[in-house]
Amino acid sequence: MKKSDFHFDLPPELIAQAPLVERSASRLLVLNAPTHTWQDRMFRELPSLLHKGDLLVFNDTRVLPARLYGHKPSGGAVEILIERVTGAHEATVQLGVSKKPREGTVIVLADGSHATVLGRDESFFHLRFESPEPLERLLLKLGEMPLPPYISRHADASDMERYQTVYAREPGAVAAPTAGLHFDETLMTQLRDMGVDFGYVTLHVGAGTFQPVRADDLSQHKMHREWLNVGAGLVEHIERTRRTGGRVVAVGTTVVRALESATVNGELRPFAGETQIFIFPGYRITSIDALITNFHLPQSTLLMLVSALVGREYMLDAYRHAVEDRYRFFSYGDAMLILPRGM
Repeated sequence: MKKSDFHFDLPPELIAQAPLVERSASRLLVLNAPTHTWQDRMFRELPSLLHKGDLLVFNDTRVLPARLYGHKPSGGAVEILIERVTGAHEATVQLGVSKKPREGTVIVLADGSHATVLGRDESFFHLRFESPEPLERLLLKLGEMPLPPYISRHADASDMERYQTVYAREPGAVAAPTAGLHFDETLMTQLRDMGVDFGYVTLHVGAGTFQPVRADDLSQHKMHREWLNVGAGLVEHIERTRRTGGRVVAVGTTVVRALESATVNGELRPFAGETQIFIFPGYRITSIDALITNFHLPQSTLLMLVSALVGREYMLDAYRHAVEDRYRFFSYGDAMLILPRGM
């Protein structure tokens, strides 16, 4: 299978540059896979599409303000995007700079502290932040929310709240699990009151999620690493949900990646560690019964993942409908509810 098999034409004006005023005011494209049909709905209608006893599984990672600005001693500007925090004072990062720095290069930050380049691994650099305070605290003081590269503006104060889910609690991500951005407190309360259960995984989304697939032959693509935790309590909750006839509904592709990474020989088990799982058509997803997700980039690993759930041609047909009907795309855009077994 080839990367080019997942191309679709997307007018740039459909790429959402800012969130809607209300989180749950997004549109929702509901895919009924057995009939190869879809419905145009609103996200706030989600309670009417779920059943008592269903289990929504969320990713509770919290986005760090992971974009920093600095300069070399020579004066050249440097943009730092944290990929992963690897220690109290160290991180793997992407650098926006005119000339790639060598090991030992010093980058001066806005508060006068500095970071030292320790080395390089392909497109990522390893930095040590020479600051008396831990890196996470430094980011809270100096960092900017790391809006994706397809959003053509700098983050502002409102993004500190809106590029974060309302249930975020475990700091460590540098990109939001965007399917969860549509949930507000009112909707969460409605779902609880009707008997929908909630469960949580943690997967710290890295900046590598925006890295393009460079090999046209998908079997040659190497995924980036991300850290995740699937706890024993969630595993038991999923087992109980299925025993009683409920559905496991993943909120976002990061939840699918976490649960599939924790599945061994068809059995979901507690797991904490790193994953490089790459899911594309031919892979059988067994850990979930439905998926809520945003619309993804052409030829991206996330589009490949959702295509594995219901088939590439049907998914691309649904995407073409979304383009024609002027849905909003990507992180601050609209959502899909994918039902592999139907309503």
